[in-house]
Amino acid sequence: MELNPYAKFLGEQDPRAVIAATPGLVHQAVCELTPEQIQAPVAPGKWSPCQIVAHLADCEVVFSFRLRQTLAMNSPTIQPFDQDAWAQQYAVYDMPSALEMFRAARGWNVKLIGGLGEKDFQREMTHPERGTMTFQTVVETMAGHDLNHLAQLQKATA
Repeated sequence: MELNPYAKFLGEQDPRAVIAATPGLVHQAVCELTPEQIQAPVAPGKWSPCQIVAHLADCEVVFSFRLRQTLAMNSPTIQPFDQDAWAQQYAVYDMPSALEMFRAARGWNVKLIGGLGEKDFQREMTHPERGTMTFQTVVETMAGHDLNHLAQLQKATA
């Protein structure tokens, strides 16, 4: 498994700019959807826009812990999770709650990341399935992950 499976979505874009912009772009994309579109899968076998935003919120909680664990420990081993198992609970969330959770958690992470020095971005963590990666790689993963799901949301409005 590659270190950052979302690198192809990020390309040469600045990951810090992407993660800062994503909450507004997600909000903009879903505000254009009807209530029916919010609940309908974006493609056969895929999540609905509401589930995608709930997933982004859940992932932000995970990224929050991974980032802080990496800053607080020497080369920690982080815990992977089964996103599909987590998604089984997404029916309890509505779009406004999912958007607010994602916006708030992301804002907190953007502040953290913006206050760090270059040495912090070289700190390492180990993902049991992906191997050893740096804090910078996690930020890049966040950004690529954002772009992947943002494209799905924007396609749902087309």
